[in-house]
Order: sequence, then structure tokens, then C-alpha cells
Amino acid sequence: MTGTASTPRAVAPAGVFLGTAAPGGVRVWRGIRFALAAVGERRFRDPVPAPDLTDETDAGDFGPACPQPANPAIPLGEGVLRDEDCLSLNVWAPDDERPGRAVMVWLHGGAYTFGSSTQPLYDGTTLAAEGDVVVVTLNYRLGALGFIDLSTTLPGGGFDGNLALKDVLTALRWVQRNIAAFGGDPERVTVFGESAGGGLVTTILATPSAEGLFHRAIAQSSPASSVYGPERARRVADRFLEILGIDPADPGAPDAVRSAPVDDVVAAGMAVYTEVPTTDPGTLAFAPVIDGELLPEAPITVLREGRGLPVPLLIGTNKDEASLFSFMKSPLIPITSERIEQMFAAMAAENPGVELPSREQVLTAYEHVRHRAIGLGVARDIGFRLPTLWVAEGHSRVAPTWLYRFDHAAPFLRLIGLGATHASELPYLWGALVSGPKDLTFRLGGLRVAREISARMQARWTAFARGESPDAVASPSWTPFDADTPGAAGDRATLVIDRTDRVVDDLDRNLRAAWGDETLSFR
Repeated sequence: MTGTASTPRAVAPAGVFLGTAAPGGVRVWRGIRFALAAVGERRFRDPVPAPDLTDETDAGDFGPACPQPANPAIPLGEGVLRDEDCLSLNVWAPDDERPGRAVMVWLHGGAYTFGSSTQPLYDGTTLAAEGDVVVVTLNYRLGALGFIDLSTTLPGGGFDGNLALKDVLTALRWVQRNIAAFGGDPERVTVFGESAGGGLVTTILATPSAEGLFHRAIAQSSPASSVYGPERARRVADRFLEILGIDPADPGAPDAVRSAPVDDVVAAGMAVYTEVPTTDPGTLAFAPVIDGELLPEAPITVLREGRGLPVPLLIGTNKDEASLFSFMKSPLIPITSERIEQMFAAMAAENPGVELPSREQVLTAYEHVRHRAIGLGVARDIGFRLPTLWVAEGHSRVAPTWLYRFDHAAPFLRLIGLGATHASELPYLWGALVSGPKDLTFRLGGLRVAREISARMQARWTAFARGESPDAVASPSWTPFDADTPGAAGDRATLVIDRTDRVVDDLDRNLRAAWGDETLSFR
């Protein structure tokens, strides 16, 4: 890195990039293209790495976000454009130009349909400065643009699949080749993400061609079991074309899909996104696809059997994951008794050789829960906690693994019934506890405690990325998870993150006993 204090200059194999100075002694480069625009003939095709640039490039502004419906819960940032030409990344680095820092590459969440690296929440300034790391955030294609697989619905039409997953792999290859120019160490790359981003993390852990692209992984609230096979992907693609008004039997169908207005593509994708989890509770319209090639097997199977890429893993969930979906009346996960029973019936039909736990057995895990909250518990556990436990069990046999549960909630969030809900740990991790004057999170107090938790969480995450034990000053040492030595130190050890952190052995003992040992998922 060279240049002036206000205009840092990074000379990388991909080009020379001019950034800006951020507060707190950090330099930032925004909107660096890592792949060509996926438009026209390249829509629904594999990403093409961006060619190296010969002229200096201004990297002062974010690139566009992937086209998506407006969502008040996921603000993309003031003035951010939405465009199919969205495959860009951003880099934050401490400004002392010392080389060889650990690198943290963030994959944002948003149900594979919403979100962007432009979100103000994901400003990497604090994490880079406090953790002494290089932070990278990136965009991948969303919704139908990133997750529809038209290759079987329109065979011979020139379409590819697993586009978003390939976007992420392309960005990681860019990082491997270029990050040293920004002060990062390509041999110490941690990929981390939450929700859909966490799902991408657990998916690439089961993607053989991702080997060597990253060296550590952090998965927060990963829907690790929500990855499906080609038959379900084909049904989603069929319905998408039907809503879009394109007949797959028409010889002009491939060109019609490629030339359809992007707003129509997004609208049709949103219709499928809403419809699928309503008609098939427990499933998502958009997710990576087990294609037998890039992704040979179900990630949850690979990881539980200890066959994932053997890199250290930090993984966990939040205590009250499902309350957000209930609060927002989202169809994404089943909460009512009727929809949960419908989900189990469908799961049993798809897995005739799997012995599902009985209703009575499952309910033993929720004996001290209010009746109307049982559905929230079941939804939380089948969607997030159990898959996380299955991953931790298997992966801990091939690489050091640390398991957590985020339990803290500000008084206001407890009052309105959200608690430590889905994504509520993110402001703590990114040091963005108050998003603006209208943020009510700390209306009833709790900000001082939140700042202490945030500091510990950032210390743990960045220490892990640097290759150290994920510990924080004046807080318990986090023991690695061990599923094979009952009674020993680390017997399924779990860090509970709250006002005071604590490490608990086999925190989920009752949950495991109630649900049994089978891996429960859709094909």
C-alpha cells in the first residue's frame, strides 16, 4: 500500500486501486469489481473473473447492490443503487501498512434474497481497527438471479447453476491473488457469515474445489441443512418461469429469460420465495443446490460425517432465533402446530429410512416452555440449533471447533418478546450497536453492558481469525468442542455469550435426547 494519508493506493495484480481514509486509523477501498457484470448473455451464467486493470481505479464508492425488493428491516445504505452489475467487494485495513495481517471475508445474510455488502451495519472500520485484521465484504447474486437453476428446465439453453456459490468462490480467488496488496495474508483467510451467509459458509466447507481458498471459518445461525437436490430446484425453476410467463417448451424461452426486465425477474423470484415455504413448510425457494459436481453431496451429511474441509471452525446460534420470524409474520420457518406437523409429514415421506422422533419425545425438550412458545422452540431448533450441533459434532473430529450460543438481549428487546433473536448478535460483532436516532434497542438502557459484550465478541472473533484461541481478556477461556469424550474438559463445551460469558459443558443435552441422533432434512 502506498499513496497519501487521505488517498491510500493499493498496487495489486488486479490493478491499482485508490481508496479513502476512514475514522480510527483505517483505510478503505470500496466497489472493487471481482467479476464481469452478469447481464445480457451472462445472466444466469457462471461468473467471469474481472480482467486486470491497466489504469488507476477509483475505489472510493460502493458498487451497486444486487436487485432485490425493498425491505425496511435490511437497509442497504443511503444512495445505494441496485443493479445486476453487482459483483464487487470492499476492503478495510489498518493504516500502518504492516503486511501479513489475518483476513476476514464476510458473507452477508438475508434469506438468499436480501442484503448487500453496502449495508451500514457491515462497515468494517471498527473490526479492522480493534482486531488488527483486514476485513473484506462482498456481494453475491441474490434470489432468482443467484439461486435459480434453469439448466434442467431449459436444457441446452446455456444456463448454469449454483451461481451465488460460484460468485463467492470467485471472490475468494480474488482475495487469494490480491489481498497482500492491502496488507493481508492470503494464507490466513477466515470466511465468516450469518444466516444465509452462514449457510454459504457451511456449504463451502463441503465444497471440494474451495480447498485452499480459506483457512478458518465462522458460521453464525447457519441453516446448514437447508440445501436441496436438483429435483426440488427444478420445481422451483418451473414455477419461476410460469410466474414470469415464459413457456419452457417455446424455442425462444432461453432468450426470453435472458432479456426479461430485471424488475420482472426479481418480482417472479419474490413470488416463488414467498410461495415455497408456505406450500412446503420447512423449505426455502432459494438455496445452494446439490448438483453432484460443484456440490457433490448435502453439506449437512458431509459435515456431520466429518468429511468437510479440515479447517478450524467457530459456529453457533442465538437463543431465540425464531422470534424474529414470528414478529415479522414471515413464512420462512414453520411456527404453528399445523405447519410443523405438515413439515414433519413431508420430511418422513422424503426419508422413509429415517426414524423421526415422536411428538411426545420432541416435547420433552420443551417441558418448561409456555405452550404458545413451543412452536418457536421447535422452529429454532430444527432450523438452526440442531443443524449447528450436527455440524459441530462431525467437524470437531477433523478440525478444532468452537460452539457458542448468543443469549444476550437488551431490556427493550426482552420487553417486546424478541429476546436474543435471529441476527441480534450482528451489531455486537460489528460494533454498530446504535443504528441511528430512531433505533429503540437501548431505549430502556443496557448500552454500557452491550459495549462490553461487543468488545469481548470482537476480541474472540478476531483472535480466532489471527490463528489464536478465541478468548477475551477477563473472561473465561473458550474450550474447544469435543463430542467424543464424555466427562472430559470440553465435553460438548459451549460458550454462552451474555452479560457475563460462561462456558457450559453439553448445554444441549436435553435437546439432543429429545430429538434423537438422526439428521433431519429435506432431500
